[in-house]
Amino acid sequence: MSAIYLEVFTDFVCPWCYLNTTRVEKLRQNFDVDIHWLYFPLHPDTPANGLLLTDLFAGRAMNIDAIHARLNLLMTAEGLPFNERTHTYNSRLAQELAKAFDFLRDPLYRAYFEYAKNIGNIDVLVEIAQSAGIPENAARSILTERTFKAAVDADWEKARRYRITGVPTFVAGDHRLAGAQPYDVLERFMDEVAADRRRNRRTSDT
Repeated sequence: MSAIYLEVFTDFVCPWCYLNTTRVEKLRQNFDVDIHWLYFPLHPDTPANGLLLTDLFAGRAMNIDAIHARLNLLMTAEGLPFNERTHTYNSRLAQELAKAFDFLRDPLYRAYFEYAKNIGNIDVLVEIAQSAGIPENAARSILTERTFKAAVDADWEKARRYRITGVPTFVAGDHRLAGAQPYDVLERFMDEVAADRRRNRRTSDT
């Protein structure tokens, strides 16, 4: 039987997506799974210079300091570097860059969550790409010419088609799981998907 086709919808300014990166990697190690990362517009209207988190969450009964403290504990448990942030940034260009170079996914998360860099800024993104060994002209060309715009547009459209409203969201066939789930929940999700595939195969063979 072929590997389970797992779609993971994510965004680089989503702390819960970042939190789940190590858990998704653990799934890769423990299951026969073909993982596909797709991008989601969490805050697509964020201006180029970013938006204060206090403004982003204005009107909501949220204690940002308490949220940071909780996230810090969770990230530490996963072995993920994490520091407090004051701003969110527009992640659209980061998504396009990651479509071009999938191995930049983790560096892009770290740039924002560890170093609080503006990952909506082309020069910052080029610097991240260069640090990973990508020539400056190649990265800058992709970002200025919007080479992977259509690919990210397709991800956003698929998210709308699936009626996804938040990330991370995991989709495998008719199965769906939303939110930053503990690893044991992700493991049960994969077990359910695998069991359903086996049932369907037996049915088709009869």
